[in-house]
Amino acid sequence: MKRVILGGDIGGTKTHLALFEKNEKRSWVVDAKYKSSDYENLRSIVLGFLAKYSDYEIERACFGIAGPVQDGICKATNLPWIVDAAEVSEATGIPSVSLINDLEANAYGISCLEEEEFFCLNEGKAKIGNAALIAAGTGLGEAGMFWDGEKIHPFACEGGHCGFAPENSLEIELLIYMFKKYDHVSFERVLSGPALYDLYRFLIDEGHEKELDAVKKAFRERPPPRVITEMGMNKSCPACKRALGLFVSIYGNEAANLALKILAVGGVYLGGGIAPKILGALKEGDFMKRFVKKGRFSSLLLDIPVKVILNENTAMLGAAYYARNR
Repeated sequence: MKRVILGGDIGGTKTHLALFEKNEKRSWVVDAKYKSSDYENLRSIVLGFLAKYSDYEIERACFGIAGPVQDGICKATNLPWIVDAAEVSEATGIPSVSLINDLEANAYGISCLEEEEFFCLNEGKAKIGNAALIAAGTGLGEAGMFWDGEKIHPFACEGGHCGFAPENSLEIELLIYMFKKYDHVSFERVLSGPALYDLYRFLIDEGHEKELDAVKKAFRERPPPRVITEMGMNKSCPACKRALGLFVSIYGNEAANLALKILAVGGVYLGGGIAPKILGALKEGDFMKRFVKKGRFSSLLLDIPVKVILNENTAMLGAAYYARNR
């Protein structure tokens, strides 16, 4: 029986599991994807996966999950799950099970990628030092990578849930609008997949743009965030284009906030499912303009390399890396 390592990326939308040979950091033996909301917990997904691949012996497992992890337990942010590493270990018979934040897993996964798996938004001036990771997807994740003088140490944070701070008159209007819907308006509320629809509705409801009948029809057929992204990218709808532009602008602002808090002179990485789909908007829009718009620290930010992670499996690769090397 072949001994392997199990790596998993547990998101609000999907769960991706894969088995890796112990010395292989990029290629997996088998993998499977599951719609997270179809299951009551992670344990049931893992048990089903193991039943399908029972001819492998799993020595270690690690799962990157969206949410804060404390003492091996996580209450998922965008799923009604409480995941306990010890319970998963007991139920599955895997002797060593680790649970880490999904952005921490992404940060570990960066070391597994090739140069062509990044899209450069800002060349900057590469320096050895701390780095940062921000990822808009189902939610907004953030993580840091601490440089100790010899190597990088990824660490999780929940910076995406810090309060949204507007920086112009339109964003002040947006904040007031969002307070009608949420008690706490975090950056995740304006910078995530679901947030795209809120940004669009803000522009329509407050009279900044008009809603097209074609968009209403598309919303009935496909998820609104996908419609807004597609019609914003192809510029077929002014409201969608402006909503996407607002999203990109806020993305650049919060990426810079994170870079300053961590002093990420080693680089800022954009992960998550949205960034690779809107590369043109990130490159042509106001992302970098907002990224460097920090007064006396503009020159420091301009020197920071900014790259989009193109490999959608980075978190899973990072989870496997953690299981293999911890």
